[in-house]
Amino acid sequence: QVQLVESGGGSVQPGGSLRLSCTASTYSVSSNCMGWFRQAPEKEREAVAAFYRGGSEIRYSDSVKGRFTISRDAAQTVYLQMDNLKPDDTGVYYCVARPSCYAGSWTNKSLYGYWGQGTQVTVSS
Repeated sequence: QVQLVESGGGSVQPGGSLRLSCTASTYSVSSNCMGWFRQAPEKEREAVAAFYRGGSEIRYSDSVKGRFTISRDAAQTVYLQMDNLKPDDTGVYYCVARPSCYAGSWTNKSLYGYWGQGTQVTVSS
């Protein structure tokens, strides 16, 4: 059973920064095919950032491009550095993983078989 364990959420003022971390519990998934989704109150869950095509490419949603940075280590940990946070970034952030990421849209949540429990990010003055 693959578990994704997230940490690093919290509350911050607009313009502040947070860093999320996620570690997979087994070697059956790799940081090459991990990413982050988020869900704001009363909104659909949306893709934020992810490694794609076996880790050779990185994808960001337009809403976070230039402010968020996804990175990973050589094993099973992925990070999301979030800078210049805005109130619209508020929501529950989910770490995701899939065994292969060479096909399919990176924003299709149904392709990710593994999800973390979610960590709350609140941006408010």
